[in-house]
Amino acid sequence: MSANAQSKQASKKEARDYPHAEFGLKGGLNIADEHIQNTNNTDVRPSFNLGALAHIHFTEYFAVQPELVFSGQGFRQDLANGTNKYNLNYINMPVLAQFMFGDGFRLESGPQLGILAAAHQKAGKTSIDVKDNFKTTDFAWAFGLGYVTHSGFGVDARYNLGLSNINDLPGNKVYNRVFQTGIFYQFR
Repeated sequence: MSANAQSKQASKKEARDYPHAEFGLKGGLNIADEHIQNTNNTDVRPSFNLGALAHIHFTEYFAVQPELVFSGQGFRQDLANGTNKYNLNYINMPVLAQFMFGDGFRLESGPQLGILAAAHQKAGKTSIDVKDNFKTTDFAWAFGLGYVTHSGFGVDARYNLGLSNINDLPGNKVYNRVFQTGIFYQFR
C-alpha cells in the first residue's frame, strides 16, 4: 500500500508540473537571403542571431516558446560595376508551437514579427543608411527542429520564410529568407 500511495503522490506531483516555464538564452549563425521578384542575382549574407526565450510547457508533449532575438539579415547583390551588400538588422519576436518527442527532440512552427532596427547598403568602402527604403515591420513563418539535453543545453535549426513585402519603394517585391542554426540554454 505504501508504494502504491507514493506512486499516486508522484503522479499528482507530475500533473502539477504543467504548465511551467523555463527561461533561456540563445545564439547562432544566420544565412540570410532575399527573394526579390524578377531578380536572380542575389547571394546570401552570413551573420548571427542572439536573444532570449521563454519555454512554456503545457503538457509533456506540447509547449509554446516566445522569443526576443536580434537577427542579422540581408543579402548581397552582384552587379556589373561591383557588389552591393544590404545589411538589414531586425529585432524578431517569434511565437513557436513546439511538439516534443523522443528524449529531447522538438518540432516547432509559428509566426514571427520582425522590427527593422537598421539597414545599410555597402558598396566597396562606402556605407549608406537605407532604412527608409524598407518597411519597418516584417511578418514571417518559422519552421524548425531542435534537441535539448536534460541539463538544459540544446541545439536547433530553423527556417524563417518571409511572408510580407519589405520593400518600401516602388518596384519589385522583396521577402526575407533566413536559415538559422544555433545553441541555447534553458535555465532549469
